[in-house]
Amino acid sequence: MHTLQLRRGKSESLKRFHPWVFSGALQTTPPIEEGEIVRLIDSEGNFMAIGHYQIGSIAVRVLSFEDEPVDRQFWERRLRQAFSVRTSIGLTTSPDVHEIYRLVHGEGDLLPGLIVDVFGETAVVQAHSVGMHHNREDIAEALLSVSEGKIKNIYYKSETTLPYKANLKQENGFLRGYTDINVAREYGLAFHIDWLHGQKTGFFVDQRENRRLLEQYSHGRSVLNMFCYTGGFSVYALRGGASLVHSVDASSKAIELTRKNVRLNFPDDTRHEAFTEDAFKFLECAGGNYDLIVLDPPAFAKHQSALRNAIKGYTRLNATAFKKIRPGGIVFTFSCSQAVNKDQFRLAVFTAAVQSGRHVRILHQMHQPADHPVSIYHPEGEYLKGLVLQVE
Repeated sequence: MHTLQLRRGKSESLKRFHPWVFSGALQTTPPIEEGEIVRLIDSEGNFMAIGHYQIGSIAVRVLSFEDEPVDRQFWERRLRQAFSVRTSIGLTTSPDVHEIYRLVHGEGDLLPGLIVDVFGETAVVQAHSVGMHHNREDIAEALLSVSEGKIKNIYYKSETTLPYKANLKQENGFLRGYTDINVAREYGLAFHIDWLHGQKTGFFVDQRENRRLLEQYSHGRSVLNMFCYTGGFSVYALRGGASLVHSVDASSKAIELTRKNVRLNFPDDTRHEAFTEDAFKFLECAGGNYDLIVLDPPAFAKHQSALRNAIKGYTRLNATAFKKIRPGGIVFTFSCSQAVNKDQFRLAVFTAAVQSGRHVRILHQMHQPADHPVSIYHPEGEYLKGLVLQVE
């Protein structure tokens, strides 16, 4: 195991338990294979942390602030703690109602670079660092152990999340078990999970509680679900008693998946219609036909360099929705861009309200659910922001 020394004055963030060490904080970097476990010491030689080394601006992702071996027992201990948290909030104990939850949320579960979503008996694992990729077999074994039989299949889906320059040539596939059953339940509703070809792990787990809130607002309303992807909000709106639901996405595959999920729960329901169209164009051409609009776009800014354009995008999108919605209507609006903080998103929505000339009030402020925890030492983990607004 290599030991890396920090420059003088560069250990303060580690003393505050921030899990990232930037490349500029290191004195020197000896020849190290990306993904190796390294020890970090301060300029005086005192131990600070252990983590995965990687090439890039973030040089080390911290796994532990204790000088301990990162072996199979380590992975089992961390994953058992994560599983215990999900059990304590009732996500692992009612499979007839809940089969979908996030088991590992990176830094929030002291496992930076690792995401694990559970869909019934299948766990979908994503590595966002070479180090987590190298440890995938130990992680798979630990997942089977800590779940006590609840998880039987482990699908590894990291083709698009691993650093491109690492040239790992990783292919997606099952690490343990196998299944072609891809339907799981969330609050009693069934969804096809496209872990083979879908975005992220195949389903946006983080909107679970917000979908349930939308259900409560849907009765008797005409609902427009923009950027619908798998149609989660649409299915909840139908169960909530919406008079009609229109789902819009630029991807024909997303629209087909939405239709499948609607048929799975509400076969032959004529209240739903789906459109393969650009969301901005659809909204601009829409008449005043809707009294509930969902705006859940993909991340407009994945990096700080795109922040300015992202703010403009959120402003334009919300202003158009405010202008189109019926008086007294409800807008559910979100940003999943980590680079856009809560205040910046709120300012974009405020600007949109001013541009629309409508009176807008905030009814709810939304965020990611408890199975997407945010380490208090790593505020960057708070990425999902949302508002429920009433527009007069």
